[in-house]
Amino acid sequence: MPSTSLAQPTWRSYIRAALAIARKDTIVFFRYPANALFRVIEPIAWLTPMYFLGKSFAGSAGNTGFAAYTGTNDYMSFILLGAVLANYIAAVFWGMGYALKSEMDAGVLESNWMAPIPRALLLVGQTLASLAITTFNSAGMLLLGWLLFGFQVSGNALAAALILIPMLVALYGFGFAFAAIVLLMRDANTMVDVSNYLISMLAGSQFPVQVLPRLLLPLSLALPLTYGFDAIRALLLGVRPLLALHYEIAILIGFMAVMTPLGYFVFKRIERYCQMRGTLSMH
Repeated sequence: MPSTSLAQPTWRSYIRAALAIARKDTIVFFRYPANALFRVIEPIAWLTPMYFLGKSFAGSAGNTGFAAYTGTNDYMSFILLGAVLANYIAAVFWGMGYALKSEMDAGVLESNWMAPIPRALLLVGQTLASLAITTFNSAGMLLLGWLLFGFQVSGNALAAALILIPMLVALYGFGFAFAAIVLLMRDANTMVDVSNYLISMLAGSQFPVQVLPRLLLPLSLALPLTYGFDAIRALLLGVRPLLALHYEIAILIGFMAVMTPLGYFVFKRIERYCQMRGTLSMH
């Protein structure tokens, strides 16, 4: 009798698996259309007070204090871009950490991980839909920002998008390490909220980092995401960058090259540790 063997996985099968996970998450997301709409409206609701607060402090020459730090009076476009970039940080953190916790709570984590695909692919697949939805939500948010607050960009959008790529890839390193912590602590909500808030704040999502207290400024400048936010704003809004753009791009590329494999290494070690202790199914 001829011998039979299982087909060896290929990159094409891996891509199909990741897209299947993303499709499942997209279907679940659009089962709640009010939540999808709220994802666009909520950031605008939070940013509206900032718009009027900035107006109240503006003089006849505009927001001169803000311009002294950034080189532009357009504080609302500065904040809106920061909110969009912070959305991508949240998409990776929630996509990996919270999705992992949801599978643990449902008791399907171990059975899902029996699929003949790498664990990293399962985690990445859980963020693909989140990143795509974030992109569409951010476009809607910027459209509302243009209609309500006069949001505008005058720089090179293609160059800014290219800078976003290494920043997102590096974020996956954070995501892998974060997923490892979720495996250990079996908690995600508080960790995602706190981590997302702290990283977004230190990266300067809603203000120039130069205004941070002296105790926090070194932490901000040591965070490579700070230079991603700064470079994208410099390209789109013409703000004065913290460093020369080629240095900031080099920092992002180095961050991507180091953080992604390091985060995955941490995840694999913690996953092995949890398997040995038999805690993967606990919640």
